[in-house]
Amino acid sequence: MTLVANTIRGLAMDGVQKANSGHPGMPMGMADVAAVLYLKHLNHCPTRPDWVNRDRFVLSAGHGSMLLYSLLNLSGYDLPLDELKHFRQWGSKTPGHPEHGHTVGVETTTGPLGQGCGNSVGMALAERMLAARFNAGTYLPVDHHTYVIAGDGDLMEGLSHEAFSLAGHLGLSKLVVFYDSNRITIEGKTDLAYSDDVRKRFLGYKWNVLEIDGHSFEEIDKAILAAKAEKERPTLIITHTHIAQGAPTLHDSSKAHGEPLGVEEIKAAKRGLGLPEDQDFYVPDAVREVFAARARELDSRVAAWEADFRKYAAAYPDLAQLWDAGLKQALPPDLEAQMPVFDVAKPEATRVSSGKVIQKLAKALPWLVGGSADLSPSTKTIIDGAASVLPGQFEGRNLHFGVREHAMAAALNGMALHGGFRVYGATFFIFSDYCRPSVRLSAIMGLPVTYVFTHDSFYVGEDGPTHEPIEHLASFRCMPNVSVIRPGDATETAAAWLMAMKHTTGPTLLLLTRHNLPVLDRTVYPAASCLEKGAYTLWQSAPGVPALTLIASGSEVCLALDAAKVLAATTAVRVVSMPSWDLFEKQSQAYKDEVLPPACTARLAIEAGATLGWHKYVGPKGAVLGVDHFGASAPYKAIAEHFGFTPANVVKMARELLG
Repeated sequence: MTLVANTIRGLAMDGVQKANSGHPGMPMGMADVAAVLYLKHLNHCPTRPDWVNRDRFVLSAGHGSMLLYSLLNLSGYDLPLDELKHFRQWGSKTPGHPEHGHTVGVETTTGPLGQGCGNSVGMALAERMLAARFNAGTYLPVDHHTYVIAGDGDLMEGLSHEAFSLAGHLGLSKLVVFYDSNRITIEGKTDLAYSDDVRKRFLGYKWNVLEIDGHSFEEIDKAILAAKAEKERPTLIITHTHIAQGAPTLHDSSKAHGEPLGVEEIKAAKRGLGLPEDQDFYVPDAVREVFAARARELDSRVAAWEADFRKYAAAYPDLAQLWDAGLKQALPPDLEAQMPVFDVAKPEATRVSSGKVIQKLAKALPWLVGGSADLSPSTKTIIDGAASVLPGQFEGRNLHFGVREHAMAAALNGMALHGGFRVYGATFFIFSDYCRPSVRLSAIMGLPVTYVFTHDSFYVGEDGPTHEPIEHLASFRCMPNVSVIRPGDATETAAAWLMAMKHTTGPTLLLLTRHNLPVLDRTVYPAASCLEKGAYTLWQSAPGVPALTLIASGSEVCLALDAAKVLAATTAVRVVSMPSWDLFEKQSQAYKDEVLPPACTARLAIEAGATLGWHKYVGPKGAVLGVDHFGASAPYKAIAEHFGFTPANVVKMARELLG
């Protein structure tokens, strides 16, 4: 085991030195823990990296990526040694921080500290929920652990507090976190800014807490065995380690955190570790052999699991069918026909419409689960008739994240990464500020998480500027690989949910109103399914190229219609519903020109948010009615009047455009 750990140290030192960039200290400090975990405990399959019952390993301290890359190479994943030699280089499979989908065997993208902690809670939760649904009799098709390496920085980040508090409350006993307590950060020793009693903190979270010497193979092994034996609580293993263990002068130094050790330091370290100092990226045959033997053992475990699953499928065919459906998540061909029918005589907030759509989706998609950050009565995201997921009760579909928006988003990413469920989470749009880092990682990883963000504008009213999103729409629209949809009525809301379910390569944000909107009669107006193109002509007063185009999203669509019908007495006017810029940008130029004819230069965009970005669509001769200042506390109709979101003001601005 010593030779294995020292080989990992050598690879980490060499990779960072060759790149002249990276973090060697953490991989060297945690090499002993990693060696024991991978060779004695972690159930995974390098030849079948997508095996559904594998243990998940999350390197939350993602800056120490050379630890993970070394382990993947030694374990037999398709990550050749040459890739380690190209650490942090263009086109390599060994980027500076681990990237899910880029490097085989990497379970999640980490680097922003605390994110892996949140992801791991979602993975462990998904495991418990799947086990509650599918384990039957003596068959346990779902029975695996989630292991995490987290450092001092992870535990300082607020996200880890949120996520691990939730994990303790739920009793996610198959979550095991190694806390790499080396007491070093970039600026120096942790006592510069950090003096938490971590043991007491996690005992307060209702965790099982163990404390060991992180360089004692025996203590590491015993601690993992004890963690696996724990059936009621998640386990924190406080591993007291030395950063850059084995480096003669940089041992326990902050310089070893984020800088190469240097050629002479590495040579001296290798001499002390029993590695040839004149060979870089050295892997002894004995180390290759011990990992190869472990791989053969793991292959046999997978084969045994598959044999058991065939027996399980024969004994429980209905469960096996549901299992397969949850993994594939194919949408029924008639899903659109199953959507609710809305009464055009009854105005309705789009958050309420969304709640009705969720009920229909839940019946059609048994693998759909979700919840909110303590706001489900307002976000309308409870699945009727389904149980809540509670401590020791994981059969339900309704998730309760508490007032933990960031943990919610990070855990949803973990559930999506784990597989078996399609997930959504909800809060007020203003609190997307607390979710944003995790939404960004949803986008980077291409995860199909649906975010239901209600109370989407100043129409929140009396709650005032602290609760009224202004700049949020613009900020999410500029985030790559995020689909942002702001439907204009109940029928568009159903279409938006369908688009979210079809979108499997990134997150979808549904922005929904608190206040009631008219329900458009789709026998008069075009079908709401036109939303899939991002923008479409909703109404026009006369055929041909209009003299004026009003463009709106969300709650401003009906405002545009009201104004257009006044303007139509003297002007050929078109109303364009534009719920999604990103969907519109995916259309052909011919379609874009059809909706927004270049010959019509008098264009007015209307949206209850920042004007940033709208000038692309209104052009140099157009105008935007938006809000480039914070909101106010008053009844929403009074705010709308004061901010100019009235038919009369839209008519006035339009006539000014027309001269």
